Amino acid sequence: MSEPTDALAPRDEEHDPHFEPVIKLTEQVETKTHEEDEDVLFKMRAKLFRFSTDSSEWKERGTGDVRLLQHKETKKVRLVMRRDKTYKVCANHAITSDMRLQPNIGSDRSWVWKVAADYSENPPTSETLAIRFANAESECLHMSFASPNPKLAFADAQQFKEAFENAQKINSNLAGGAPASETKSEAEPAAEKKEESAEEKKEEPKEEAKEEKKEEPKAEEEKKED
Repeated sequence: MSEPTDALAPRDEEHDPHFEPVIKLTEQVETKTHEEDEDVLFKMRAKLFRFSTDSSEWKERGTGDVRLLQHKETKKVRLVMRRDKTYKVCANHAITSDMRLQPNIGSDRSWVWKVAADYSENPPTSETLAIRFANAESECLHMSFASPNPKLAFADAQQFKEAFENAQKINSNLAGGAPASETKSEAEPAAEKKEESAEEKKEEPKEEAKEEKKEEPKAEEEKKED
């Protein structure tokens, strides 16, 4: 009887070698984002733009969640925003006291501010940023500065402004300074005091002149009596 001629039939002399993979894909590699030691104080979905001085126009940086993160040890607060899907950082800077949120012309849901050093690129760059929210009211994660428990709320651009200014106060208190909005309000009463003191100085010579005029007739009367 002839042997089977099927090429797919197993044969005793065949050798099936087995090699262990160099890298096991089942193992998870931990990636650090440098946000592990920070608490999320504020989180809201938005779209970020930067002003290009070369072309004098606004260019989109990305869409994602803008967050205010507070370090657990230093208590400093910074702004971090990552793009959707790729999670690439499109904004990363400290919230300093000299920053001022200004409303964007023609929109009630966007803010513009200047950053001296934004660390989303290497090396850090000076940027003029603008943030716009999808709706005037959008669902966001807002962690109160007074309470550590997060809560879901409906927030708009105004709530982002309030959270941003609260972060400024925290960083200013740590540095022993005051936010730009507060220093401006403190300067106004000082100017009023200067105006009041100037008015007092003007009134004093007038009163002295009146007293001199009153004393002059008395001196003339004494001469006549002599």
